[in-house]
Amino acid sequence: MIMNALKSIIKIIEGISETAGKVAMWLSSILVVLICFDVLARYFFSVSFVSVFELEWHIFALIFLFGASFTLKHDKHVRVDIFYNQFSDKQKALVNLFGCLFFLIPFCYIVIESSVPYFMNSYYLNEGSTDYGGLPARYIIKSMIMVGFVLLLLQGVALFFRSIITLFNK
Repeated sequence: MIMNALKSIIKIIEGISETAGKVAMWLSSILVVLICFDVLARYFFSVSFVSVFELEWHIFALIFLFGASFTLKHDKHVRVDIFYNQFSDKQKALVNLFGCLFFLIPFCYIVIESSVPYFMNSYYLNEGSTDYGGLPARYIIKSMIMVGFVLLLLQGVALFFRSIITLFNK
């Protein structure tokens, strides 16, 4: 009963992470097109747009923030695999369980908690780019820090639950 509930929660969270990964994939394509436009405009027409440059780094940040949960879901994140690859499934589950409990989940919580005032301050000031012709509403990209780490936190919870299921399965 409890295991079925955990599996349902995992399925929902991993569906969210999968969607975030698809968004990151589309954003990657958009970023390539945007960079090509920027390069062509700069080198062939001697025109440069501050807003396009800023949009490029905003999209790059979104790719990283949305891609993190997707990467964790597919177990493609950076890790020292020298020992981990040699472990049994239960040993891997134990490492993942403790890693989530003592590192990933607390780190995500700290970043989310720290980013809330960062976003709120930007929102109340109606912060925009300091450069002429830059993007307005910088608080939108700052809010994505929270969103990205909430997605990563959720996927960390799913990994934690998956590890519990692995440890208690016969």
